[in-house]
Amino acid sequence: MAKKFTKETYLYWYELMLTIRQFELKAEEMYKMAGKIRGFFHAYIGQEAIAAGCMSATRPEDPYITGYRCHALGIAKGLTLDSCMAELYGKATGCAKGKGGSMHFFSKEHNFYGGHGLVGAQIGTGAGLAFAEKYRGTDNVSLTFFGDGAARQGMLHEVFNLAMLWKLPVVFICENNHYAMGTSVERTSNVKDIYTLAEAYDMPGEAVDGMDPEAIHNAVERAVTRARAGEGPTLLEMKTYRYKGHSISDPQKYRTKEELDEYKHKDPIDLIYAKIKKAKYATDEELDAIKAKVDAAVDESVRFAEESPWPSEDEVLKDVYDVDHPSLFVMD
Repeated sequence: MAKKFTKETYLYWYELMLTIRQFELKAEEMYKMAGKIRGFFHAYIGQEAIAAGCMSATRPEDPYITGYRCHALGIAKGLTLDSCMAELYGKATGCAKGKGGSMHFFSKEHNFYGGHGLVGAQIGTGAGLAFAEKYRGTDNVSLTFFGDGAARQGMLHEVFNLAMLWKLPVVFICENNHYAMGTSVERTSNVKDIYTLAEAYDMPGEAVDGMDPEAIHNAVERAVTRARAGEGPTLLEMKTYRYKGHSISDPQKYRTKEELDEYKHKDPIDLIYAKIKKAKYATDEELDAIKAKVDAAVDESVRFAEESPWPSEDEVLKDVYDVDHPSLFVMD
C-alpha cells in the first residue's frame, strides 16, 4: 500500500524546493549579471526533489555529507539563506566564514559536513561519520551523497566493503544526473544501473525516481530504518537530471535541447504544486504567499551578503592545517 503523506509534508516539500530553486537562480544572476560571485558555481536546479524527500525521511541529528554541488542540501539541513549567499560572496558572515565558497558549505551545528571538492572523497568521510555515530552508540544515520561520476572512483569500493563488514549506519545516495561533468554514464561505465554495484558487497541497492519526493522519501525511510536497526548500509541510485550545466560556464554541448525539455516536463516543483492543488491543500492565494515569502528571503540574503564585511587579514592562517608545521594550525 502506497504511503499517504500529509498536507504539511507536501507544503514543506514545495516551500523547500522553491527556496532552493529561487536561491540558486538569484545566485546565478549575481554571478553572471552583477559579477558579485566568482569562482566555481555548481547549481542543483532540477534535482531539488532529492533534498526534499531525504529531509522528510530523516532527523536533524542525522549527518549529511556531499560533493561540491552542495547549496541545496546545506539549505535543506538548516543553513540560513543569509549565510549561504554570504559564503558565495566570500564574506566573513558566510557559513564557512567566506573561505569555502560555492563548493564548501559547512555547518557542524546543523550536521552538514560539506561540500567537498575532491570527487568521491566524501564517500569515505561519510562512512567515517557513520562509524563515529556507531562508536558513540547513537542511532543516527549518515546520508552520504555523490554523483554518477564519483561512482567510478576506487574509494567507493573500498568503503562499500568496510561499511558492510562493520554494518555501518550509512545510506549511500548516488544522485545520477546522467552526465557527471559532461560525459554520459553509458560512455564511462560498463555498469549502467549504478545501484547494482551494491550486489558485489551483499548490500541492498535500489533505483529511485529522483524527480519525485514521495518515491525518494519512501526509499530513504526504508534505508534509514534498516541502518538504525543495525543492519548496515544501503545504496540508493536517485535517477535525476540537472537543468543547468555541470558548472556555470558549461556550454552543455553533450546533450540536446529536446532531452532537457523532456525532463523539465517532470519538474519536481511542478509535480508537488499540482498535487497540492488537486488535493486542495492550499489556495492560489496561499501558494502565492509562499512564493512571495521565498522571494523576499532570497532578496534579503543578497542584501545581507552585500552589506557583510570581508574576512579580516588575521583569518588567513586560521582553520588551515600545515602538515609540515602542525604547531601553526589554528582553529577558530
